[in-house]
Amino acid sequence: MSMSGLAHVDSSIHTTNVWLKDVMERLGWNDRQQAYHALREVLHALRDRLPVNEVAKLGAQLPMLIRGFYYEGWHPANKPLKERKREEFLMHIYTAFRDNLGVDCEQVARAVFQALSKHVTAGEIEGVKQALPHEIRELWS
Repeated sequence: MSMSGLAHVDSSIHTTNVWLKDVMERLGWNDRQQAYHALREVLHALRDRLPVNEVAKLGAQLPMLIRGFYYEGWHPANKPLKERKREEFLMHIYTAFRDNLGVDCEQVARAVFQALSKHVTAGEIEGVKQALPHEIRELWS
């Protein structure tokens, strides 16, 4: 049965749930809300460090619902951020999870990057990686 009565919306909800399940499995979590939070925060940290054209290319490959929270709150002026260090990237995730001390921010970043690699074309993932500073790119391995 249709959840919304709109095929495109239902498809996006289903696909988003597949992505969230993937993140949950990679992190060993059983909390869909926490997986959503991880996916959203890593996507925002990634987005803010990519050139605007690369942000748009990646966004075009995201499911509609994920694309919505990927772009949520984005202001392309002064992007990409000039932060080049791995610690600066991970600090964004740490800040988002500061009330959940058991979360390993590097593990979260790696899990989301692995999920992206599974669900986005290899060519686009390569373009994203090449646009990142070396220290952040290393989190993708």
